[in-house]
Amino acid sequence: MEMRGRVLIVAGSDSGGGAGIQADIKAVTALGGFAMTAVTALTAQNTQGVFGVHAVPPAFVQQQMRLVLSDLGADCLKLGMLHASDLIRAVAAVIAESAPAVPLVVDPVMVAKGGAALLDPAALEDLRGLLVARASLVTPNLPEAELLAGVTITSLADRRRAAEAILARGARAVLLKGGHGDEDPLIDLLVTPAGATEFTSPRLRTRHTHGTGCTLASAIATGLAQGLDLAAAIERARHYVHEAMRSAPGFGAGHGPLNHAVTVAG
Repeated sequence: MEMRGRVLIVAGSDSGGGAGIQADIKAVTALGGFAMTAVTALTAQNTQGVFGVHAVPPAFVQQQMRLVLSDLGADCLKLGMLHASDLIRAVAAVIAESAPAVPLVVDPVMVAKGGAALLDPAALEDLRGLLVARASLVTPNLPEAELLAGVTITSLADRRRAAEAILARGARAVLLKGGHGDEDPLIDLLVTPAGATEFTSPRLRTRHTHGTGCTLASAIATGLAQGLDLAAAIERARHYVHEAMRSAPGFGAGHGPLNHAVTVAG
């Protein structure tokens, strides 16, 4: 497979290998891109939960980003776990100085699959104002969209209103994921200034969902880095995640990991 599309991922590490930096690298590589990383936190976790978090100093995260961008460059940036205001401000500063025109995919990681909080509540406004405001795409799930938009979501109409509220904060596009809903087929809603588009797929009834959000955002970022338009990047990424879930290896006693090595045409 020809390797094309450089993706710099700024996110936390997952010792279980199913989410975070590990999932990001696997997804980018599986889709033919080149993954680079700036690690924001080390976590001690498995499929049953997050049991410890060790933060990386913001200045060292900045150093990782600057060194990668000044030498290797990037065709897309993907942001994941940014747990505190000082880190968000540090990352935003490097983007502004070193990659202001590079497409930016923001996956607002706030709560782990097992329920552990991954974002300091005091950092929410910085996340909105410094990163969501400059994002090419924001990819919240339903609980994250409620926090970002400041609304309660109980219907499909609420989802569009929430996405539009996030869009009003400056983001150029919002993909509100439907995985936490109960509709079948599952609906992911893309909202841009031009309107709304629904992406649907059969809902997989499986416990193997660890890292789906990280994987989807990184897969979309890879498509953008490779020159796909947003809709095409989302379509390919959704298909990749669906197949990775469907063929999950069955590891772990909790929310199991995906099969990131699944082969996807295109």
